[in-house]
Amino acid sequence: MTIKLAERELKTRFGNFLEILYYDGQSESIALVMGNVEKQENVFCRIHSSCISAHVFNSIECECREEMEMSQALIEKEGRGVIIWLDQEGKGNGHLALMASIKHKKAGLTQSEAYIRAGYKNDARSYRPAAEILSDLNVKSVVLLTNNPDKAEDLRLASTIVSDTKQITISMTET
Repeated sequence: MTIKLAERELKTRFGNFLEILYYDGQSESIALVMGNVEKQENVFCRIHSSCISAHVFNSIECECREEMEMSQALIEKEGRGVIIWLDQEGKGNGHLALMASIKHKKAGLTQSEAYIRAGYKNDARSYRPAAEILSDLNVKSVVLLTNNPDKAEDLRLASTIVSDTKQITISMTET
């Protein structure tokens, strides 16, 4: 069971959010909430896994940072929404798995295939904490901001109503 630990106001480049810290007995998750989402339908929602490379080191090898920024901008424009940050680096496999998979990705494999080749699960994430957080926030239904259709299905299996999905389109340019 995911429990609420603390909350505070957080000022960002994309407006003010309420930051709520949750804990499920193993890891912390953070909900960034803008506007009134309680008992609301079709709330924009981004479920975002941690990515040290992109968010801390500003790596241009993945789209994580840009997906987060675009999600915040869409929520700001909508006037309400939720971003749930899950501590699931490397698709839930950890940072070591990410580092071990890089040589396989550079050889032309997808990230999921590269994890398998490196001896890890293609995707070890769980969206149960996100579903529990949305339930705690009393959100009726979400429009999921994602490029991963499996997220929507996993949330539905956890009794979250996903009314629609909206792709986050990023144009990557490596230098």
